[in-house]
Amino acid sequence: MSHHKVELKDVSFSYADGHQALDKVTFLLGHGESVGIVGANGAGKSTLLSVLTGIQFPQQGTVRIGDMPVNKKTLPHIRRSVGLVFQEPDDQLFMTTVYDDVAFGPRNYKLEEEEVGIRVMEALEQVGISHLKDRPPYKLSGGEKRLAAIAAVISMKPDILIMDEPTASLDPRARRKIMNILNGFSHTKIITSHDLDMIMDMCARTIVLKKGAVAADGDTRQILSDERLMEECGLEIPLALQNCPVCRSAKEKNLDDK
Repeated sequence: MSHHKVELKDVSFSYADGHQALDKVTFLLGHGESVGIVGANGAGKSTLLSVLTGIQFPQQGTVRIGDMPVNKKTLPHIRRSVGLVFQEPDDQLFMTTVYDDVAFGPRNYKLEEEEVGIRVMEALEQVGISHLKDRPPYKLSGGEKRLAAIAAVISMKPDILIMDEPTASLDPRARRKIMNILNGFSHTKIITSHDLDMIMDMCARTIVLKKGAVAADGDTRQILSDERLMEECGLEIPLALQNCPVCRSAKEKNLDDK
């Protein structure tokens, strides 16, 4: 299924003030991969999501979704294949009811209302909030809003799901619910987050950005347990690994070698 593939080759992007947000970023994601994108503030994560979804276009390099380059001509097709869940659900929910928010995308596809209804209810049931379909989004909790935003994206049946900080500002129970739901998706998933414990639980592969460039790309546990790499990139080892006997032994060995 090549349409699930995501490929960046030497992608660079600079803002008008001269700040280089991406510097020759190259990677290839395959069908069904769940990949974390991490980095300190200003590392280029948000800009990377922007070029992946065609919100912005790189000044150098190419972005391809499947066999299709991301450009102005292909955007309608790209946005059918790629679903983006924003960091702030309030930026994504703007209709009077949850049902209408989830129906907004399918209706824009000019689908028959019967098909729209089927997609909406399937999406709401998939994230476990069908009972909220008639509620105004502004009356939902933070976790419920995030689930509604996810439902609004998956109702469009994307091949690739991109999520920006999906567990931000959630209490532990809501965080775990979101993670369980996302783990159940067969989509190719790209997740940016400062929640490195969540990245470790959900993503087999992690890409670390530093000053707009790829500093590391590989096995999540190996990368996130690399104390020197994490420190150089302005990050910290996930809490779950800080008390890990293996990691502690490696750390003590490194100190003995100095």
